[in-house]
Amino acid sequence: MRRKHKIMLARIIVSLSVFAAAMILAGVKIITSEYLYAGLLLVSYFTVGWDILWRAVCNIAHGKVFDENFLMSIATVGAVITGEYPEAVFVMIFYQVGELFQSIAVGKSRKSIASLMEIRPDSAVVECDGKTETVDPFDVRVGEIIVVRPGEKIPLDGVIIEGSSSINTVALTGESAPGDVSVGDSVMSGCVNLTGLLRIKVSREFQESTVSKILELVENSGANKSKSENFITRFARIYTPIVVVAACFIAVALPLITGAGDISVWKSWIYRAMSFLVVSCPCALVISVPMSFFGGIGGMSRCGILVKGSNYLEALAKCDTFVFDKTGTLTRGSFEVTGVYPAKENYEKAELLSLGALCESASTHPIAQAICSAAKAYRDIDKTSIGSIEELAGYGIHAVIDGRDVYAGNLRLMEKINVKVKPAEEIGTVVYIARTDEYLGCILLNDTLKSDSKDAIAALKEQGVRRVVMLTGDKKDVADSVAAQLGVTEHYSQLLPADKVSQVERLLEGANGQLAFVGDGINDAPVLARADVGIAMGALGTDAAIEAADIVLMDDKPSKIPLAIKAAKRTLDIVKQNIIFVLAVKIIILMLVALGLAGMWAAVFADVGVAVIAILNAMRAMKINK
Repeated sequence: MRRKHKIMLARIIVSLSVFAAAMILAGVKIITSEYLYAGLLLVSYFTVGWDILWRAVCNIAHGKVFDENFLMSIATVGAVITGEYPEAVFVMIFYQVGELFQSIAVGKSRKSIASLMEIRPDSAVVECDGKTETVDPFDVRVGEIIVVRPGEKIPLDGVIIEGSSSINTVALTGESAPGDVSVGDSVMSGCVNLTGLLRIKVSREFQESTVSKILELVENSGANKSKSENFITRFARIYTPIVVVAACFIAVALPLITGAGDISVWKSWIYRAMSFLVVSCPCALVISVPMSFFGGIGGMSRCGILVKGSNYLEALAKCDTFVFDKTGTLTRGSFEVTGVYPAKENYEKAELLSLGALCESASTHPIAQAICSAAKAYRDIDKTSIGSIEELAGYGIHAVIDGRDVYAGNLRLMEKINVKVKPAEEIGTVVYIARTDEYLGCILLNDTLKSDSKDAIAALKEQGVRRVVMLTGDKKDVADSVAAQLGVTEHYSQLLPADKVSQVERLLEGANGQLAFVGDGINDAPVLARADVGIAMGALGTDAAIEAADIVLMDDKPSKIPLAIKAAKRTLDIVKQNIIFVLAVKIIILMLVALGLAGMWAAVFADVGVAVIAILNAMRAMKINK
């Protein structure tokens, strides 16, 4: 419990003690003086409620008249004026008890969200000329070497140049299982190094690092409000003045109609008016609705799903069309050798792979790297046999190996050197290998599906998503194969970036609800921006895609999308529950108070009690069931 909560609790106890003493002493006739009795109750009243009265005065001075402080002050002061001292005191005590519970609940929610801020690193250890120096992460430049010891946070994004370890990525991705990393692997800031010493070459400055982008997204998420939040804000501005006018009507006009000369009639109607004001306070809605969205966004953040505002969360819950990019979104975006086919039975696969790897050894192309990685699984690549390597743009590679000409490339290259081959029937990217004028065989490569892509598509359909579409710039046979594996019935291939935008525009016209686009590359940025909801892959996705997107998946897993939809719908359900519950209770109590069938006690419950219940319900949005 925070210090301010302890102080408020002490004030409540003191006030309640004085109130109880006054009531008991008056009940046993020890106190007979009305003035002493009233004085003790006023001491109790001001002990617990002086800050409410003061805030009401200050807000009026600044033009903020119609808030909960004003309503509560008018109601309790009116009760005092009409001689209802016990009710005035107890209403104020009960209100402050409710405010205390409310503050604690909100504080717990904010603390839960603020735990994300713990991923911010305080320092970085920079290595220079064999010496290390601890500096502020802001002062580290791209290309510098940082040292991260076991148990420390990785302060900046970079590539490991020495060491191997396990890292905990739960703060970024929501995945509790540690991942193994070694030389050549990229690591993100905010992760925790668990086991080994790592030397990392910095690839991004701190302000552009993953951890900075996450914190910026979380901190700014409240700027983009949902329709529900904006409605509640507008509602409170209109609703509160109306109920104040209604209370004035009850306090002044109705006594004049029913019995202008009878003091008891006036007191009765004024009491009803004061109770009416207590009930009318809209704080339950004003607090609980934004808190529901805040909790939902915070809960999703802990699962590695970053939402840039409650308006996008609301839109996600209403999406009935999901459009996916293929490469890097549904597939890994990295090639893998899926078949090696020698032209002669006596020619070994390992030999064909090795020859292909020697040709591709000087290239940084993903296909070349995939062939080299596959060849290393069989044997080390001896580059001493390479005489020269020449890249033939649009065709492939020409290399001189052991004094002989070796060619590795596409079908057009084989035709160019007049080597007859039988085109591969398998679907994928094919690299043909020839030596001098002899065809040796071919290597088949494919961009493999992410392990959870198929399950993600199936889960979307189970959740009632009406339409799932795949867009790709890849050739048709590859697109057909991937779509068939995923269970996607609608897909479009051989699309340029501009074509993707046009296709999304067409799909938007046919969408009944909202349309979401999921992508990762820089070429996806225009489409992400055009869709109702843009979802970007955060770990491997480009900065342009992340900036253009409304929702970012930090671990690049498509299966997080059904989870995000589930969380968004649950958050909206909680918001609707709170709105219906609060308004229903308030309307009923308002009618009962106006008819004289309920008093100040019921009014306080309709205000404070309902607010506490609504806030406790809103806190459920923070819990995301994976």
